Amino acid sequence: MGLLVVAMIGLYWLWVERQFGPSGFSARYFEDWGHAFAVPVISGIYIWINRAKLRWDRACLYWPGLAVLLLGIVMYAFFLLNIALANHMLQGFSMIFAISGLVLLLAGPHLFRQLLFPIAFLGFAVTISEMIMNRITEKLQDMAAIGSEVLLRILQFDVTRLGNQLTVYNSAGEGFPLEVAEACSGMRMVVAFIALAVAVGFFSCRQWWHRVAVVLLAVPVAVFMNIVRVAVLAAITLVNPDFSVGGAHTLIGTLLLVPAFLLFMFCVWLLKKITPDEAERSGSKGAKS
Repeated sequence: MGLLVVAMIGLYWLWVERQFGPSGFSARYFEDWGHAFAVPVISGIYIWINRAKLRWDRACLYWPGLAVLLLGIVMYAFFLLNIALANHMLQGFSMIFAISGLVLLLAGPHLFRQLLFPIAFLGFAVTISEMIMNRITEKLQDMAAIGSEVLLRILQFDVTRLGNQLTVYNSAGEGFPLEVAEACSGMRMVVAFIALAVAVGFFSCRQWWHRVAVVLLAVPVAVFMNIVRVAVLAAITLVNPDFSVGGAHTLIGTLLLVPAFLLFMFCVWLLKKITPDEAERSGSKGAKS
């Protein structure tokens, strides 16, 4: 088992370095893909919390898992060595597929079912291909630009919008433009918040519909906070136009993840307060009696 784990790490080391290395996607584009660093940690915490339950299950060799493992390795080699189809995202999903095969082979189907969540959750650590992102983000760009314009007008800012470009005017009538580019669409924030919602749902909710509701909450919260982020960036251009670009732009976007996280957790708390789990209801009734 130890040799197989070491072999898996060595086989996929190139992908791991490109994703998590000092010059990898998560480090270079921390504002967009920094959440990937937390994904393996959350999977590990889930396994650690449930270790007592998993310890009682007897692992067994399940040879059909070998076919899944080999297929995952072949898929990885294909998307790595084929120049025309080389793709970091598909390499990452091939790795997760191979990990599933390895667990199925060494632990058996019963234990694999209990480990399915932490394995599947690793998919949030895979950077989505830019080609896919660009097709999805077009609508979110429009939403961010329109929503930011409305929010700035509510806050009594003099602002105009032409397509996806906002122009904020100061008291002297001087205009400061801000382009709502693909990076400002909020798609990365949506991905990060869905990952957060899935983790929160599985850790804190017992009923399946609570988990679904928590995941569905992630999208409107992420879209709203991205509108706030673009509006803040547009407003601070009145102070210094350089704040809307470069390192300052990244820093402000990262800092706004904190209130976004707090808003999301408040929505989760409110949902659980309005519709508590059955276990919580029975516990409160028992305490009263």
